Amino acid sequence: MHFTFEYPYLFLLLLLIPCFWRCPSGVTKFYFPRTEDVGGASLSLQKEPLLYAIIYALLVTALASPIVYDRLAAHERHGRDLVLALDSSGSMAESGFDAKDPMKRKYDALIEIVESFLEKRFDDNIGLVIFGTFAYPASPVTYDLVALKEVLRLSDVGLAGESTAIGEGIDQALRSLRFGSAKHKVIVLITDGYQNAGSVSIKEAVERAKREGVTIYTIGVGKKGSFDAELLQKIADETGGQTFWARNRNDLQEVFDTIESLEPSPIRSHHLINKKMLYIYPLILAMILLIGSISLRRGR
Repeated sequence: MHFTFEYPYLFLLLLLIPCFWRCPSGVTKFYFPRTEDVGGASLSLQKEPLLYAIIYALLVTALASPIVYDRLAAHERHGRDLVLALDSSGSMAESGFDAKDPMKRKYDALIEIVESFLEKRFDDNIGLVIFGTFAYPASPVTYDLVALKEVLRLSDVGLAGESTAIGEGIDQALRSLRFGSAKHKVIVLITDGYQNAGSVSIKEAVERAKREGVTIYTIGVGKKGSFDAELLQKIADETGGQTFWARNRNDLQEVFDTIESLEPSPIRSHHLINKKMLYIYPLILAMILLIGSISLRRGR
């Protein structure tokens, strides 16, 4: 059995502990809103600095995520680094994309298709980027596809704004791929609109993808003319990918078949065997000390 911390660098926050004694009183006091609920008490760090320093240290310890594990195992797979860049702009809430369920939103149908794709990607490192008015990395590149599917289900239309920033989506996907170790790096960009937002130009993003050897597959979702087919074709052509028009599930499957044909490359990763999280213990102790302190003040 081994003991370690997942985020040991967070212990740098302990360097702030002297502030519990030395900081000006205007900075080192903090108050609970609705103080009538706790007997009108305010917690002054100057009066009991040691207690609150201990509570602070326990919270930092919890954040550092203490764990115990049996051993660290190396795992070598053959796959590819792939980032799915999904358009979640307002137009993805439109219905009619799924012929079997005309009332289903376009985005919901897309999520179902992507989930079925993930079930076959056992050896790939996959990340998820959601873009609209801006883009954000919903999940880093990972082979934990169970967690990735949960993140995917939590995404929704409008989380990144109502507009469409394709350049931002590509740029964020490239950032995610920089942490991967596979030889083949792929972006699958899915959108139903035209570029109408964002500070990153598509030209700049595509040039960066070319320099980094990233292949981009583009998919236009929905009716013909609802998305910029010419732009998607250009993005794919310049990066060595292909473009597709996804009118239904069968069209989308073609993209995944093409990705499957790519030659896999070795990916070496490490994982912990029988890992047990221990952060709850310092967290509970910190809460007990804090609640106890408040109770004592109310009793005065």
